[in-house]
Amino acid sequence: MLNYIWFGMMAIAVAAGIFNGKIDDVTAAAIDMAELSVNIAIGLIGIMALWLGIMKIAEESGLIRIIARGLRPITLRLFPDVPEDHPAIGSIVLNMSANMLGLGNAATPLGLKAMGELQELNEQKDTATNSMVMFLAINTSSVQLILPATVVALMGATASDIFITTILATLFSTIAAIAAVKFLEKMKRFAPDAARLAATGEEPNHD
Repeated sequence: MLNYIWFGMMAIAVAAGIFNGKIDDVTAAAIDMAELSVNIAIGLIGIMALWLGIMKIAEESGLIRIIARGLRPITLRLFPDVPEDHPAIGSIVLNMSANMLGLGNAATPLGLKAMGELQELNEQKDTATNSMVMFLAINTSSVQLILPATVVALMGATASDIFITTILATLFSTIAAIAAVKFLEKMKRFAPDAARLAATGEEPNHD
């Protein structure tokens, strides 16, 4: 589906460029953005290596287990189908911490690792589990205690000017995200069995 979406966006851009006589600008923008994407990818290598290394050290030293135990009451409610001693809990906790501290790029490898570990627990590999959906919702809406410097610069304000409003906005967005996931996961149409039956065309078993 994403391939069709991206192709459609490119086709529209090319058509608009030809119609407006600015196809050269479209070509130049495509080349510039391709160069930018490579620079961003290379720049992330160091950050990913650093934080994955720190995470490995924390895992081997038992620090992740200590953090996970401290947050056990919260993680049990948010991710009830993930064993409390599973590595995914540690990855989730570290990802949430990095997001709250405004370390967006640092949170990326931790989030990818957490999702990969959650996928290991997934019996239906082509369907996201409730825990995966919950993690994605929290990751997207994350409570922000410290704003990234890039965001502050773009807004043209100092961090202190928007500190309280940022915390309140992200707190309510996270509460709304958690509530939405908990509400939707109780609906039969979003149950894993329903998704499997819809994908395979099987008839539900009413025995």
